[in-house]
Amino acid sequence: MNEFLPEGYVTPEVPSNYMEFEEGENRFRVLSSAIVGYEWWVEKGESGRRPVRVHEADEVPEEFSGSSDNRQRARHFWAFTVYNYKATAIQVLVLKQHTIMRAIEAFAKTPKWGSPNGYDLIVETLNTGSRDRDVEYNVIPEPPTRLDPAIAELAENMPVG
Repeated sequence: MNEFLPEGYVTPEVPSNYMEFEEGENRFRVLSSAIVGYEWWVEKGESGRRPVRVHEADEVPEEFSGSSDNRQRARHFWAFTVYNYKATAIQVLVLKQHTIMRAIEAFAKTPKWGSPNGYDLIVETLNTGSRDRDVEYNVIPEPPTRLDPAIAELAENMPVG
C-alpha cells in the first residue's frame, strides 16, 4: 500500500515563541514591559493575510478604525515577554482581551500589587458557548514573590523573536 507518510509517523511538537491561552488555568510571570498598539489584517496577494501593527490609534487608516466587521477592525493589543509555566518556556504573550487587560491594569495601579512582573498571574479561561468568542476570563494574581533564579537565568540567555 502506498502511504503518504511513513507508518507510525507522528507530527512533532514544535515549541512556539507565543503563549496561547488554553481552556482552564494559564499561569505565567510577566518578564518585560508591555508594548502597546493596534493591529489589523490585510490581504497580501498570494501570500495571504498578514498583520499590520502601529503604536498609536491615529496611525490606523480610517477603513480599519471605523469598520463594523470585526475581521477588518483594528484591535488594541499589549505584547510582552512571559515565562509560561505549562510550556516551561519564555514566550511572547499578545493580549487583545479587554477583560484581562483591565484586570492586569487594575493590579498594576494598586500599590499592594504594583507591576505584574513582581508576581505570577493565572488566567482561567472557560468556554461558555459554541463560538470562539464565547469565553469568560478570570485573572487571579498570586502573592508577590521574587522571580525564581532559574527563570531569570533562562530569560537572560533566551532571546524571544
